[in-house]
Amino acid sequence: MVVPLEADEATRAALAKHLGLRAIKSLTAEARIRPWLDGAEIGGRFKALVEQESGISLEIFDQVVEGPLEVRLVPAGSPNAPDPEVEIELDPEAPDPPEILDGDVIDLAAYVVEHLAVEIDPFPRQPGETFEYAPPQDDDSPFAVLKRLKDDNG
Repeated sequence: MVVPLEADEATRAALAKHLGLRAIKSLTAEARIRPWLDGAEIGGRFKALVEQESGISLEIFDQVVEGPLEVRLVPAGSPNAPDPEVEIELDPEAPDPPEILDGDVIDLAAYVVEHLAVEIDPFPRQPGETFEYAPPQDDDSPFAVLKRLKDDNG
């Protein structure tokens, strides 16, 4: 089953505030739900146009944020659910363990927002913008300035 999702203006404004963005101008997703073991698997993609402030120039700009939706879900008590007593070994190549469903309703929008939040650049900058930093020269260090002040004042 394929489910198209599109956030309305009020929802986008609330999400922008929640995610610390200036604005979300559009947010769409196409989620594919299919059975997986004794639960479900969500696949698909999302795409958003967000308004951010550059961390370098403080200019406002729009940025496209997109990515895949990939979630596996199992009901509580499932033999396929991860054991909370066992420490999960972090392997970037291994698939994520399935999430436990709360009840029998899947909130697709919540998973879209979760994936969007992960893909947003926490240190945004406009395309092509670079941060030029020149370390202070030895004679510009705070200690050198203090020494000069001390020497000048005798």
